[in-house]
Amino acid sequence: MDTWVFDLDNTLYPSDARVWPQVDERITLYVMRLYGLDAISARALQKYFYHRYGTTLKALMVEEGVDPHDFLDFAHDIDHSAIRLDASLGAAIERLPGRKLILTNGSRRHAENVAGKLGILDHFEDVFDIAAADFVPKPERATYELFLRVHGVEPARAALFEDIARNLTVPHELGMATVLVVPRIADPYREAFEQEAVQEPHIDHITDDLAEFLDRCVMPETRTP
Repeated sequence: MDTWVFDLDNTLYPSDARVWPQVDERITLYVMRLYGLDAISARALQKYFYHRYGTTLKALMVEEGVDPHDFLDFAHDIDHSAIRLDASLGAAIERLPGRKLILTNGSRRHAENVAGKLGILDHFEDVFDIAAADFVPKPERATYELFLRVHGVEPARAALFEDIARNLTVPHELGMATVLVVPRIADPYREAFEQEAVQEPHIDHITDDLAEFLDRCVMPETRTP
């Protein structure tokens, strides 16, 4: 491997960072205000959109012509105080040989804010966000193909780390090594299918400790004693 590609949300930080619950709540609030709904109805509509379109943003762009930048700015206006510096993850990413990139359905600003608080941002060459993907979200094949083309990544020499199993199907078909990152303790703010340690042919590895897994990817002589 000479290129290491990471999803952001629920992959590079643990659930106690309280990032995704806040984003999820902001998305619900956006739907409430847009449609004039109560919280329960807005939540139900949000989840319907998610399952039908892959992301709420895509649904709102198709159904309502929503400005994606306005949506992302609103959804990612969160409190980052619970995110802790992750020195072990930073050290593990730094030791990986080759290029490191973030591939996210979120915004560049969101990725930079979160990775910065984790203390890992400087280890990444670039962030390929939803805007760079022309607002076509993972797991659409076009998004992965565009990412590989823009960054000149050879899929057979690249690994992708993701928290949702379905987002690894196309990368595996394209020739990438795939790693599913699952939580050690179930996160009550996420749906069960998003946290499953799915045993499928398109998933090469599964880990609940990303830093430890990355450390095992490094040649022994380069590891910290």
